[in-house]
Amino acid sequence: MLSYDGTDYHGWQVQPRARTVQGVLLEAARRRFGPETRVTGASRTDAGVHALRQVASLTTAARVPSLGIRGALNADLPRDIRVLDVREAPAGFDARRAATGKRYAYLIDVGAVASPLLLRYAWHIPRQLDVDAMRRALAPLRGRHDFGAFCAAPGRAKDPVCIVRALHVVRRKERLAILVSADRYLHHMARNIVGSAVAVGRGGHDADWLGAVRASRDRTRAGPTAPAQGLALVRVLYPR
Repeated sequence: MLSYDGTDYHGWQVQPRARTVQGVLLEAARRRFGPETRVTGASRTDAGVHALRQVASLTTAARVPSLGIRGALNADLPRDIRVLDVREAPAGFDARRAATGKRYAYLIDVGAVASPLLLRYAWHIPRQLDVDAMRRALAPLRGRHDFGAFCAAPGRAKDPVCIVRALHVVRRKERLAILVSADRYLHHMARNIVGSAVAVGRGGHDADWLGAVRASRDRTRAGPTAPAQGLALVRVLYPR
């Protein structure tokens, strides 16, 4: 399990000529444990997106105790990536395929002046949003639905049906958090849902609009994509 600040990375997945979280982790792991070491992540977070508890499978022929792996990797990794916990997994375990769901949180700073401590981790919207309207608008998105209306173009070839198990809007003074838990996510799905909910909170649409957008399966009818810096992977879910 690891945590990272995604600000300075082009997302999780290894990409040619781009600095990614998986790429940096893989480089450190191979330097320590050999060139055949492999790393598979449970969630492919986008550029600029953070993780509190990302899960990854590390496969290596080296015989190293769990605490030794954590210490060795944290000694080599940059400070914005930290390995929190290492546990031995059954043979053939794949962090992505074994996952049954993921939870994300999106943070919004609604203060009149942006907090300098949240610039890397929140979307600053200097106005009060109608939280009750946002909650009503998000209700029709719970359950098993076609989420094609919230999918960015690069993900259109995938099955658009997802199960959203929970959607909550939490307000604490000048901070707003949108929490979403689903079995899987389409490309930019969480950020497109947030952007659409904010459009309702700003008064641009009524609370019934978002259900109609979902039913239309038309991306052009949904709201804008929320900025990446407010989104964080909170937890990856596995069968007990």
